[in-house]
Amino acid sequence: MRRPVIGLCAAVEDVSYRVWNDAASMLPRAYAESVQRADGLAILLPADDAVAERPDELLDLLDGVVFAGGSDIDPLTYGATPHPSVTGTDPARDRFEVALAHRALERDLPLLGICRGMQLLNVATGGTLVPHLPDMLGSDRHRLEPGVFCWHEVRLESGSLAAEAVGGERTTVGSHHHQGLAEIGEGLVATGWSVEDDVVEAIELPERRFALGALWHPEVDARSRVIGAFVEASRARVPAGA
Repeated sequence: MRRPVIGLCAAVEDVSYRVWNDAASMLPRAYAESVQRADGLAILLPADDAVAERPDELLDLLDGVVFAGGSDIDPLTYGATPHPSVTGTDPARDRFEVALAHRALERDLPLLGICRGMQLLNVATGGTLVPHLPDMLGSDRHRLEPGVFCWHEVRLESGSLAAEAVGGERTTVGSHHHQGLAEIGEGLVATGWSVEDDVVEAIELPERRFALGALWHPEVDARSRVIGAFVEASRARVPAGA
């Protein structure tokens, strides 16, 4: 049987390598490696406006989609007023990923949203975001230092997809974000919360085979079962004998 094909939505970032400094479609290597460890075939998905208009053209090739971390979602995407803390947005990526999320949910294609990807899943289903959590929490405890994950405990709803994927109702996770969920999107339910401050850390669509958002980064934790559970759900879509 062939490996399940997992699309990883890419960011566009300025990168330096050897003698070059250029804009690149990229993701940290940990995303692909975590999919590969779970015996999935990882494919990088750069933003594509033609696919945003015809998402089936791409989704026909995939068994699952990961909406990865990265820059903030443009507040105009969910009808909010721009906030001074929200910078470096990428409207082309927003359009591409919202279209993929809509159609993937319609097709019941397994999807996993990580950090920004969880926020994207919420926005794609009509939800909104808290533009800057420190304004609400009084501290930046979910993003203390640039480029460093903040490790903290999360509690998960018993019997939820999140708890099943994690393998328990409590877990320690690594986060790096300054935004969170405000209004929850249509059909979504919150199933995970930060123990310290009750920030929503996991959302899911119970009516879908696997539609999960995690505000933390399971790809950087070799002990995490989350990406393995997602790849296994995607494997069920591989035709017998393929």
